[in-house]
Amino acid sequence: MTDENGRRRIAIIGMGPRGLGAAEALAARAAPEALRVEIFDPVRPCGAGPNFSPDESDLCLLNLPVRAVDIAPGAVGRFADWLGETDGERFPPRSDLGRYFAARFEALEAALAPVMHAARVSRIAREEDGWWLEAEGRHGPFDEVLTTQGQPQSEPDPQLERWQEHARAHGLPLQPAYPGTAMLRAAEGWAGKVVGVRGLGLSTLDVLRLLTLGLGGRFEEGGYLPSGREPAKILPFSLDGQAPAPKPATAEVDAGFDPEPGETRAFVAALAEAVALPAAAALERVCAALVAPGVRLTGAEKLQVEAWLAAERDSPGSQETREATEALEAHMEMARGGAADVGYALGQVWRKWQNELRQGFNPARMAPETAAALLHFDDGLKRFSYGPPLRSAEELLALIRAGLVDMRAVDDPDIRLVPEGWVLDGDGGALKAGAMVDAVLPSPALAPVTDPALARLRDTGWLHPVAEGLGAATSPEALALLVDGRPADGLAVLGRMAAGSVIAVDSIHDCFGAAADRWAEGVVARLKG
Repeated sequence: MTDENGRRRIAIIGMGPRGLGAAEALAARAAPEALRVEIFDPVRPCGAGPNFSPDESDLCLLNLPVRAVDIAPGAVGRFADWLGETDGERFPPRSDLGRYFAARFEALEAALAPVMHAARVSRIAREEDGWWLEAEGRHGPFDEVLTTQGQPQSEPDPQLERWQEHARAHGLPLQPAYPGTAMLRAAEGWAGKVVGVRGLGLSTLDVLRLLTLGLGGRFEEGGYLPSGREPAKILPFSLDGQAPAPKPATAEVDAGFDPEPGETRAFVAALAEAVALPAAAALERVCAALVAPGVRLTGAEKLQVEAWLAAERDSPGSQETREATEALEAHMEMARGGAADVGYALGQVWRKWQNELRQGFNPARMAPETAAALLHFDDGLKRFSYGPPLRSAEELLALIRAGLVDMRAVDDPDIRLVPEGWVLDGDGGALKAGAMVDAVLPSPALAPVTDPALARLRDTGWLHPVAEGLGAATSPEALALLVDGRPADGLAVLGRMAAGSVIAVDSIHDCFGAAADRWAEGVVARLKG
């Protein structure tokens, strides 16, 4: 399948960071004159995607300091150098990273000369002569199609679906956390209201900044000075009622959690064995490699570390018995360099092993139950490994102490719907919210996807989930796997929609890592063949 100039045709659907990483990997391995790459994405600028839009509010922060944005430099250099940043400890706005990715795409576009389509793909179909796409017209045939959508349109979970119907019926504000600019516009009318926030993760910390700093408030000397434009109360809540632990405050503190080389070798060996084991045995094998660094970093007894890990396997977070504010204060002290407990220490080690985790998990083929177990274990540890900047935790604590953030219903409250809003029945009594923010990221599951292109591929058998609640089954080269295990000829999936075939996909580093390289190498090999 060649165009009028004899070039093989490649389609990339989605040009956020994931699509950018894939296109860069392909450009590094194939002669541009041999390929006609066509990019489909209605979002501009290309490279950034909606999550890192240059137009996003500067109050929405990256959860990495500048020094830790260690991705391959591309044609415009490393992020810190491009940004002109001398303070490696600063957690920059996500929009800064978006502008950087947009600059990388401009450089790539000059070299690769792709055909650009500012349109959303509504249909992907295999015909006799190759793959065809519908996107404000019919395009094809393509030898290869890569989908990289980060979070495609999906059905809301049952709770959110009920809330959406309730909000429509009673004219109530129900606002997604992102884009932050839209969230901030909605919040301009919430002065004096009680606002609930579904979730207590990184997104909620952005929401709190939007509802305070974004409305004219200020944080000074550990306290909060209100503007009078913010809500009267903010009621965050989640299933476990715990805020994520902040990352170590400085490079020096962070280095104290570095695993020793022998510990890393032991983890790599354990993971290599684990992927061939049943789910329970796989988790036990991986956890065994965490015991030594846990003992070394905390001074805890081996049995204590093993008990913590056993609880983590069975019920992530169940080890935490402190109330939310007490746990937050304790984790802040650990982030500043205080003595770390087992959970905090192991979470930092796990963060530092993310590349090894991907290298051992992603190319391996394993039982679906094993993949699901390892993925869920990694997700559970994100409360430590994907933590926010210490500043965000300090701001949350200041808002709690100021009485603006009310934690009385933080721990999985019963929620009743009333015409005036939502009543949260928590340990501290019944609290009524007249507006609600949804700050929960949808799971990377293929089953509830309603995006027409991906849903059709699923419904016609080209895509199927690794296991219930997970993304599409793919090969190490990212080719979609059919139900019988055969790779689909020329159809590939990278990113969240392949969760379960790959792991740790929410890290920006994964967009420019080995997964994209394997896909590009596979494309070149197939086209040569």
